[in-house]
Amino acid sequence: MTLRVIVADDEPMSRQRLVRMLHDEPDVRVLEACETGEQAAEAIRAHGPDVAFLDVQMPGLDGFDVVAASAGRRPPAFVFVTAHDHYAVRAFEVNALDYLLKPFDQERLRAALLRVRERPAPAPGASERMIALLERLAAAERPRGLERLVVRTTERAFFLKTEMIDWIEAAGKYVHLHVGKATHLLRGSMAGLEEQLDPARFVRISRSAIVNIDRIQEIQPWFQGDHVVILHDRTRLTSTRGYRENLQRLLGK
Repeated sequence: MTLRVIVADDEPMSRQRLVRMLHDEPDVRVLEACETGEQAAEAIRAHGPDVAFLDVQMPGLDGFDVVAASAGRRPPAFVFVTAHDHYAVRAFEVNALDYLLKPFDQERLRAALLRVRERPAPAPGASERMIALLERLAAAERPRGLERLVVRTTERAFFLKTEMIDWIEAAGKYVHLHVGKATHLLRGSMAGLEEQLDPARFVRISRSAIVNIDRIQEIQPWFQGDHVVILHDRTRLTSTRGYRENLQRLLGK
């Protein structure tokens, strides 16, 4: 049985190398070598290949998007090709048959082809289950919390990406957003803003301060369980005992 194959990789050298390796296999026929995910999705629709070797990271549609685009029809066996081994877990979560970690050799490629030959026929509804799983994974990977805030002045309103904020300071019914040397006034409470911000990026260290974790340079112990949090611009903030758990979580304790 000859395996009918498509390849998709936006890196010309990687794509050409994989095609050459596949040509060295006597029972493999390369139908098309694609530069983009869009081309790969179209090639799957046009050719109905047995196997699709997909680079994970491609502009536009990535490898996982191509899998999603195949839902509703008989899918090929998907083999993901990547330079990053942390993609392997997700590859198997979407029912990929195998993954190839760059750089791989001919022997590893043959092992992947053997797995393709030994796989059972796709069960009815397999592509629908795959797309449902992809949607759940995509939802889990979306950034948590606000990505931007609307800051209004007497003259204008503008969007401020939350990742640009160094730290946030309480100011009565307002908060001060410290961004580099600039300070912006925003109406709202610290509690309300803390609830909306991504906890993986921001930590509240006191009643009056929320800090962008990426801006922290060091943390020093202070008196009676308090700490001094020093930012990269040398701003010094005090973390109080009431927020000790937040700081301990940040320090991995």
